Amino acid sequence: MNMELTELSNEALLKKSKELKNGKIMNAAIVGFTIGIFCYSVVNNGFGLFTFFPLIITYLVVKNAKNDKILAAEVEKELKVRGLG
Repeated sequence: MNMELTELSNEALLKKSKELKNGKIMNAAIVGFTIGIFCYSVVNNGFGLFTFFPLIITYLVVKNAKNDKILAAEVEKELKVRGLG
């Protein structure tokens, strides 16, 4: 992955950084939304099989966010090397 980042142009690297920041905001919104659905479902219906589906989605989003965090660190490092960040 590091080799791919070095091959990107300055504009493409800045765009990638912006996409990662937007993705971070979207992930936070999805996690908040799914936890809200979980709490609403527990209050109205109690615990059941379908109550835990939002938590599964939350787990998948958080797991993917860890990979994005590593990529974002590499992008920021490359931006600093080029003097753009």
